[in-house]
Amino acid sequence: MNKIDLSLYLVTDNSDDEEKFLNTIEEGIKGGVTVVQIREKTADTLDFYNLALKVKEITSKYNVPLIINDRVDVALAIDADGVHVGQSDMPCDVTRKLIGKDKILGISAATIEEAQKAQKDGADYLGTGAVFPTQTKDDAPKVTKEELTEIVESVDIPIVAIGGITLENAHELKDTGIAGLSVVSAIMSSDNPKKSSEELLNIFNS
Repeated sequence: MNKIDLSLYLVTDNSDDEEKFLNTIEEGIKGGVTVVQIREKTADTLDFYNLALKVKEITSKYNVPLIINDRVDVALAIDADGVHVGQSDMPCDVTRKLIGKDKILGISAATIEEAQKAQKDGADYLGTGAVFPTQTKDDAPKVTKEELTEIVESVDIPIVAIGGITLENAHELKDTGIAGLSVVSAIMSSDNPKKSSEELLNIFNS
């Protein structure tokens, strides 16, 4: 299994201002972000590829793993550290075959069954949520704190909680056994992404 520090897992959102987008990611990493996932649901392949290369320059500089959401082709093209796929994307076992055993593979799982299947099919970690209501992914299934704990206990691979996590509610996920917090808006929409990252990491580690 590929080892990865999932403590503070940043998922990007679409950005019109590329300079600000890249700066936010870098500031987040300076504040303690341990993984970056690029999620671009609407970008053309070339735009996604070019943006991913720019993000990779930043993540490589700080030695932080870069994960590409959904797009195995883009991940392989820029030699990203891994891929994250959802339940309606390329199947986990097929994705693993395509990316090889050395790249990180993350899977979205909202039930014990999905989690156990993902583990069996070669996932390195799981993203589970939405643990709180979220604007960035309206269709995400809801997962209660109790369900999250049960999913964590049902598998041997680490799990990050995702969905509507903020500085105000992150402490509620204590005692669930998760390996980290996955956030979008809490850092990407922050006026001070470095400070927000530091505070989120402090909450998680305290």
